[in-house]
Amino acid sequence: MSTSSDFSGVMSGYADTRRLDDLRATEYPHLDEDGQTYLDYSGSGVAAAAQLRAHVERLSGRCFGNPHSENPASRASTVLVERARERILAFFNASPDEYAVVFTANASAACRLVGEAYPFGRGARLVLTGDNHNSVNGLREFARARGAETVHVPVRGPELRVTGEEVGAALADGRGLLAFPAQSNFTGVQHPLAWIDQAHAHGYDVLLDAAGFVPANRLDLSRTRPDFVPVSWYKVFGYPTGVGCLVARREALARLRRPWFAGGTIQAVSALGGWHVLAPDETAFEDGTLNFLSIPDVEFGVGWVDGIGMDLIHLRVTCLTALLLRRLTDLRHSDGSPLVRLYGPDGTDRRGGTVAFNVLDARGRIVDERTVARDSAAAGIAVRTGCFCNPGAGEGAFGISERALRLAAHLRTRTLDDYLDVLGLPSGGAVRASLGLVSNIADVERLIGFLAAAYRDRAPDTTGLKPRERC
Repeated sequence: MSTSSDFSGVMSGYADTRRLDDLRATEYPHLDEDGQTYLDYSGSGVAAAAQLRAHVERLSGRCFGNPHSENPASRASTVLVERARERILAFFNASPDEYAVVFTANASAACRLVGEAYPFGRGARLVLTGDNHNSVNGLREFARARGAETVHVPVRGPELRVTGEEVGAALADGRGLLAFPAQSNFTGVQHPLAWIDQAHAHGYDVLLDAAGFVPANRLDLSRTRPDFVPVSWYKVFGYPTGVGCLVARREALARLRRPWFAGGTIQAVSALGGWHVLAPDETAFEDGTLNFLSIPDVEFGVGWVDGIGMDLIHLRVTCLTALLLRRLTDLRHSDGSPLVRLYGPDGTDRRGGTVAFNVLDARGRIVDERTVARDSAAAGIAVRTGCFCNPGAGEGAFGISERALRLAAHLRTRTLDDYLDVLGLPSGGAVRASLGLVSNIADVERLIGFLAAAYRDRAPDTTGLKPRERC
């Protein structure tokens, strides 16, 4: 449990982040000009005006063409793409001799790239933590199709963490791939990076989902050496979308076996002869034409974040997370009963700025998350509702039994409401507020004020609710 002294200690550092308020006023004025409150940084970061200016200036300054050629426009694009690779490696303090950057559409595409090419087979094992995004959970389909065993390590306890003992037990036999998130996109839990060395010692490769971690935390690949690191750059600095990457150890990348080839991935190929030779470097994994007009924006965005300072961003997010957790916990109905049920840690130790909760009525019943989605949107507050593509954390949060989950697998109809009926759940998910680069105290207080005004001692209006979002 967090204490008053813990809270005061964390919040005392907030004054040291005031420079971010000046930055918000000059580079992110749209956050305050339209009366909206943005609390969905786990969904996407927000773009600075400087990023958009840099994009326009670059494209209006000269012609850029499709790479894979030697003409001047093509070479100009290639130079910027390679510079972006170098800047990304520097961002992670990764040696270019040890790591490579493979550009993808997003972190999900990076996960698929690993899954479809990883040498799963009989005798191999895929170890998944219960706390994983569906883009990582989906790896089990590749493993299953090739006869590999899949082992799930569930979340436990009120903080919804995965125990190191159970991870160790899952790694004790076999070989294969361990996949887990550095930070949960559901609860904000930050899992131990020490699992990486532990897995390597047992002969496993490691896929570390860093999409939710790197927007407000340092990931130093000279100290911790996962084999595969999927990243979505829009989550870090908002713009551009459609560009992610897989940062991969060259040794691990060489062990992957692609099930196909495409334009841009081959060194030589014969149509009639039926053979092909993949490119000898990371470009063998980059299908077709890269997003060459947007990849240079990643170089600028990484430089933008570096210029602000990751330590400063981390401090701001930690302070505001402490405030948000405290203010949510303090929300009460007039009879003293809690207005909110939190999921995950109630303090900032080993957790990030993603906070999941449900609203409770005065009788302690969960308020349908669609009601909160509708009402918060009408109030101009951007939060997210649902299961956040993380069913394992949700199953742990809502205490769903394995037996009930197996029964749900045999449903003939497959709507989300059908599943909720079988599982005995009153709601299709939770509410998630997440903090980021230029969040401030006013954002937190506006959410708290909205929740108090909308739901304290009130019966929620459930009329006219839209169908639930997909998981």
